[in-house]
Amino acid sequence: MVSSSRMCLPKIPYYRFLVMMVAFFCLMSIFSNYTIMNFAFICMKNDMQGAVQGENGTLQSIYDYTSTEKAQLIWAVAIGTIIGTIPYNWMYVRYGAKNVFLSAGIISLIATSCTPFAAANNYILLLVIRLIQGIAYAADFAVIGIICVKWAPHDEVAFFVSVLTVFSPFATVITTAVTGFLCTSSFGWRSSFYVHSVAGAMIPYPIQASHPKNSPIFRRENRRHILNRRDNFFDFSIEKLKIFRQIPYWKMVTNSALVCTWFNAFMDLSMSIMIITYSPIYFNTVLEFPIEQTAFIIGVTNFAQLPFKFGAAFISDRITSINPKAKMLIFNTISCGIVSILFGGLGFISKDQKWVAMFLLIAVNCLMSTNCAGFYQCGRHVSQQFADVVIAAIQFCKCLALFFVPAIVAATVTDESDRYQWSHAFLVMSGLLLVANFSAYFFFTDQPAEFTKTNEPQEFQSMKDEKL
Repeated sequence: MVSSSRMCLPKIPYYRFLVMMVAFFCLMSIFSNYTIMNFAFICMKNDMQGAVQGENGTLQSIYDYTSTEKAQLIWAVAIGTIIGTIPYNWMYVRYGAKNVFLSAGIISLIATSCTPFAAANNYILLLVIRLIQGIAYAADFAVIGIICVKWAPHDEVAFFVSVLTVFSPFATVITTAVTGFLCTSSFGWRSSFYVHSVAGAMIPYPIQASHPKNSPIFRRENRRHILNRRDNFFDFSIEKLKIFRQIPYWKMVTNSALVCTWFNAFMDLSMSIMIITYSPIYFNTVLEFPIEQTAFIIGVTNFAQLPFKFGAAFISDRITSINPKAKMLIFNTISCGIVSILFGGLGFISKDQKWVAMFLLIAVNCLMSTNCAGFYQCGRHVSQQFADVVIAAIQFCKCLALFFVPAIVAATVTDESDRYQWSHAFLVMSGLLLVANFSAYFFFTDQPAEFTKTNEPQEFQSMKDEKL
């Protein structure tokens, strides 16, 4: 019997979009919390509070980190994501996404608020705080896949992917704007960490269920809309999941199309990490943009990509006259191939043409945002009911990129004001992304892999029919 409290709840026809947007803000908050320091590096080195005497007898800021120390602070986040990925994925399966994801947000907010104290007192403590932020960030990886698989109808998958993967540019726009303003104000760089902590704590928490079938305010017809319009959708509880869903990990990691998908994703995300992490330093130090203009440029270049991302998602979802494989190759060429050429040229723009560099970075961000219709779609077509696993692996590539990108920069850039050294880093990233794009023409496919063609147990099928 349905309780009266459940019967009195209002029915929301598009509740899946509410779930999607709340998840988006949570993703954005956790991402912002660990990326604050990318821009704060610029301001921190000018803070002489607690300054120490350097080797040449002059005062040196304790916040003026070397390239190696900056790389270590970024690597600490990467190590944290490696540590946290498996436990968080296990907890998602065991307890559901809602409360587990909330716990990650709380951990991230506490670590963010403690960052200024750690930076002022002990570098090792700061590394530990960054490690904790990385552990919380690991919760982001599987959430996108879980929401796309459980809440998105088949003809809205690319839209869900586009929204849930655009949290990073949104977060970058807000974080650079807020941090840039606070850094140059009387509040100082420390206030940015406190403001982000307070703002993250104010995100509403209206998600009522981890699955459409469990939501008391979700209209029955819209539940049927989701469940009926998904290819190979598995509607099960956590207990049924443990019994019936056997994920073919070995077959997935040896599938050439998926390996190529992950290679393209890794290089695409590496490019994104490099832009997010190092473009503020490059534009301020090499191209000599003031801090306020640097914040504005980073914000504009990230915000400009949104129409391209949603346009690519619309074409991928709604236009059926083009072969799916052709669509994904076209968009992958745009998001990886063309982008690699433009990004490689960024390192050859002199400070006398610095506004050209801004427009070039805008073009890179805009075209790169079409990846939701490129390698993401290949992974979804090939993996079918295991798409959440593939998307989680794509998100995990961010963790690897957090190791890879600082290593490339540390190996090629010893003087952050030397444009010639930066051009080497740009060319390495550009060349590898171009190789990834070319490999797609040989391995991408829109055909389901053999491991997806499994027979559901009769008991499981009857359970699905009963629910529908």
